[in-house]
Amino acid sequence: MSGAMQASPAADWYAQHGKMPRLYVPAAFEAGHEVVLPEGPARHVTRVLRLGEGAPLVLFDGHGQEAGVRLTDTSRKQTSARIEAVWTGSGESPLPVHLGQAISKGDRMDYAIQKAVELGVAAITPLYTERGDVRLKGEREDKKLAHWQGVAASACEQSGRAVVPPVYPPMALQAWLDERQEPLRLMLHLATGIAFDRQDRPASVALLIGPEGGLSDSDITSAQRAAFTPLTLGPRVLRTETAPIVALSLLQHYFGDL
Repeated sequence: MSGAMQASPAADWYAQHGKMPRLYVPAAFEAGHEVVLPEGPARHVTRVLRLGEGAPLVLFDGHGQEAGVRLTDTSRKQTSARIEAVWTGSGESPLPVHLGQAISKGDRMDYAIQKAVELGVAAITPLYTERGDVRLKGEREDKKLAHWQGVAASACEQSGRAVVPPVYPPMALQAWLDERQEPLRLMLHLATGIAFDRQDRPASVALLIGPEGGLSDSDITSAQRAAFTPLTLGPRVLRTETAPIVALSLLQHYFGDL
């Protein structure tokens, strides 16, 4: 064998087939086996993209594995594909960040989750804060949580991540603070004027973003008691869905892979 480096299975697959759809399919991948696509991805492949048998795709399992597959059945009964290559995804940040995001109304929460996932967040917990005006219970909370997890999965499809970060069930701010073990804990708080200046890379980070009206005095006090450092991101007031984008970009620039 020559001393030239061999291409990876992923590089080989993309070199052969170019750009192609990339879909989240939570299944075990094994070369040579068939995989049946769930209803959502199957509908997207057959009705939206209108792909037929033999079309190449890339699937990822949400836990770090990817597979190059070829459609074998696009009938009304089911959509299946044959796995031709399996490899480990490479889109994860070296900096694990757990985002505690105060729940906001409408599409703003979706936007915050989507962009946080694109920027490599490791986990997200929607939070009930004192000034937050969204309260979810029972079936409504379950549906919203499933929707948010779907937003995270779709963001992984778009951004090239093979690990879908968990969106945990909503919880009260204090309960989330009590669980924190990350060595670096930051909360966005405009009034402090304290800019980010840490030089050494932390093992992991907890990032707290308040609601549209900001964290209350009692929320801030509770976070400080849980060893959260107040942080400002410049003189302009950022919306609750914009703040995590800026903060995560900053963290990924200094300690991650931006």
